[in-house]
Amino acid sequence: MSEMKFQLPRGTQDIFGEDISYWQKMEEIIRRQCRLYGYREIRTPIFEHTEVFLGENDSSDMVNKEMYTFKDKGQRDLTLRPEGTKGVIRSFVEHKMYGNADMPVKLFYLGPMFRYDRPGKGRYRQFYQFGIEAIGTKSALLDVETIALGYAITREMGISDVVILINSLGDEKSRGDYTKALKAYFEPYLAELCTDCKRRFEQNPLRMLDCKVDKDRPCFIKAPKCQDYLNEESKEYFATVLKGLDALSIPYRIDERLVRGLDYYSNTVYEAVPKDDDGQQATVFAGGQYDGLVESFGGGPLAGVGFGMGMERMISLAREQKALPVEEERLDVYVISLGNIGTYGSRITEMLRKNGIKTEMDYQGRSLKAQFKSTDRYRAKAVIIVGEDEYLSNTVQIKDTADRTQENISFDRMLEKVKDIICKGEGYE
Repeated sequence: MSEMKFQLPRGTQDIFGEDISYWQKMEEIIRRQCRLYGYREIRTPIFEHTEVFLGENDSSDMVNKEMYTFKDKGQRDLTLRPEGTKGVIRSFVEHKMYGNADMPVKLFYLGPMFRYDRPGKGRYRQFYQFGIEAIGTKSALLDVETIALGYAITREMGISDVVILINSLGDEKSRGDYTKALKAYFEPYLAELCTDCKRRFEQNPLRMLDCKVDKDRPCFIKAPKCQDYLNEESKEYFATVLKGLDALSIPYRIDERLVRGLDYYSNTVYEAVPKDDDGQQATVFAGGQYDGLVESFGGGPLAGVGFGMGMERMISLAREQKALPVEEERLDVYVISLGNIGTYGSRITEMLRKNGIKTEMDYQGRSLKAQFKSTDRYRAKAVIIVGEDEYLSNTVQIKDTADRTQENISFDRMLEKVKDIICKGEGYE
């Protein structure tokens, strides 16, 4: 019988060993900052009914090209979530969170998302995203708060020199006027543009500005600018956002071509990128404000604002900049068992664990030399050695690996002695 070999599906990854420490550190930072800003976690299903992600005449590449959609055994159309916002909005409306007396409702999520895209550096078909949504209030200062939270997480991750690219798409009337202007402008050039631009021209001309194929054509460079079509209310809203960023000393740069990749944004849109990204604009986090999304789910005319952050990219940037120190895990105690001692080693191990002490033991019946090699690999702070003599006398041998002292003590005094050894310089209680 031939050996069967399995490999990862293309565009996925296994995360383990030293790498998982970076993920845990980032998640720790995210949860701490979200707690400070008042955002509470929400966990939505990994798959939803496909209609959740289908906007009316949606022009985004995500909807048109990248969704993992399938039929279940009941012939229902389901989709692996390609982004987090719409699942959160569906939950917000379904569970009537709009009845909350204190608005906005502030939520955060983190977990796997799925898009059928060409895999590349830092780009996966199953990727992990952290995001926030503040739903139920329209406020320029709330837009600023979301940027401030993303910026705070970035700074705590040790990622330096990040700038916020920001733009305003304006309110519904401003966007409508700008859309008409773009349609009239691009119509004579349509024949020479890429297939995606032709589709976007019909669905949402604003998305043409996000084209990676035609972006350097003269007709794109000279295209009408969104700022020229903002009404006074939209201009005032955007000016308040910029003043808020100035007040918090968050660096930004207005990017009049920035429209974001999803169709539901209005007013403020933004992307955080490294200052020295050489034009690649490797996005650190990105998002914006949305006026009509909650209403499209049947939840009334409530605004929201939020962003998404690619966790793989954040960890990659932090590691490249050597900015996220992760302490190597050390074991508190390793229990060496020798001879015929029954469950004595297991009893010791379990008792220490129940008292919050990280403990491992040998399960293979190896030699003393082999077990001591394990204590070195684990970098154990203390070693407990038990053989037949210790078992019969209800004692243990304890070795302090720092000062290399060793003594024989009773089982009853073992916990106190272990704490004395491992608390050196650590404030152990």
